[in-house]
Amino acid sequence: MLKSENTQDYNIKKEVWDIIKKWETIIIHRHVRPDPDAIGSQCGLKEIIKATFPEKTVYATGTSVDHLNYLDTMDYVERDLYDEALVIVTDTANIERIDGANYKMAKQWIKIDHHPLDDPYGEVEWVNTRASSCSEMIADLWLTFPDEINMTKKAARLLYGGIVGDTNRFLYDGASPYTMKIAGELMTFDFSHTELNNKMNEIEPQTSKLMGYTLDNFTLSEKGVLHIVLTQELLKTLGIEDGDTHPIVPFLGKIAGVKVWAVFVEQSEGGYRVRLRSKEPVINTIASKHNGGGHPLASGARARDKKEIRAILEELAEKVS
Repeated sequence: MLKSENTQDYNIKKEVWDIIKKWETIIIHRHVRPDPDAIGSQCGLKEIIKATFPEKTVYATGTSVDHLNYLDTMDYVERDLYDEALVIVTDTANIERIDGANYKMAKQWIKIDHHPLDDPYGEVEWVNTRASSCSEMIADLWLTFPDEINMTKKAARLLYGGIVGDTNRFLYDGASPYTMKIAGELMTFDFSHTELNNKMNEIEPQTSKLMGYTLDNFTLSEKGVLHIVLTQELLKTLGIEDGDTHPIVPFLGKIAGVKVWAVFVEQSEGGYRVRLRSKEPVINTIASKHNGGGHPLASGARARDKKEIRAILEELAEKVS
C-alpha cells in the first residue's frame, strides 16, 4: 500500500484522528451548493469512520442536491443530537458558507479544508493548501494510519470522485504526483472509475441548450477576459436551475484567447452568484473582495447588482493587463 508522503501534517492528522476516536456521535457538514469534492470528502469521511468504528453514530448533513445523488445522499439530523456531538466541517473555507447552522451547538468542532486559510474557525483546524482537494486529504488521513483506518469500496469511490471533480479530471495544477498516486490507490477498490467518470461528465439536455446559448452570447475582451450573464428569465425559459449551470464553467476555459473568465448567475432572491476561473492570474483575491473566496485559479463570489458585475470585470481586466 502507498504510504502517506504528507509528513508535514502528521501531528495535526494524528490530533484529528485521536479526537474522532473519542466521540460516539459525529456530525459532518460541508459548504452550501456542494460540488463533488464537498460531497466526496464529507461522505467519504463518514464511511471510513463507520467502517472503522461500527458502534459510532455518524451523520453527513446538508441540503440535498439532486444532481449529486449519484455520489451520496444526506442524513436528517435531529437538533438535539448536537448537544453531545463532535462536528467536522469539510471543504469549507468560510464559516458563513457552512451548510446548516446547528454546528454551533456541538461540544467540539473541527475544520478540514484545502483552501487558503482566510477565515479561521473551529477548535481544531487541519488546512492543507498543497492538497488538490479535501477528498485527497481524507484519503491521505487513511494512508497515514492504514493500520487504524478501514477503507471501503464506497468510501474509495466517493474520495476518487471528489479528487476528479476538484482537479477537473487531473487537468489543474493542483493535481500533483501524490494526487495521482492516491487516485491510483483508490482505484484498487472494486468500483468502476469509468462509470463514475462518465456520470460526472454527463450533462442534462437542458444544460446542453444552455451551452449553446453561452457559446452564442459570451463576451470576450481583447485582454482575454470572458464573461456571460445568465438571467433568471433565461433559466426559466430553459427549464434549469442555478445548480445546472456548473458544467459550462470549465467548458468556457477551452475557448482560445481566454485568460480569465466569469459566469454570473442571477439568483431568485436577487443578486448574482459568481464563478471565477483563471488559467494563470490569481483571482481568489478578487473573490474575497466580493463576499467570496476559494483557490488562486478557481473561486466563487457574489455580486449585488450589475454595478458590482462591472467592478469585478474591471478587476479581472487589471489582472491580465
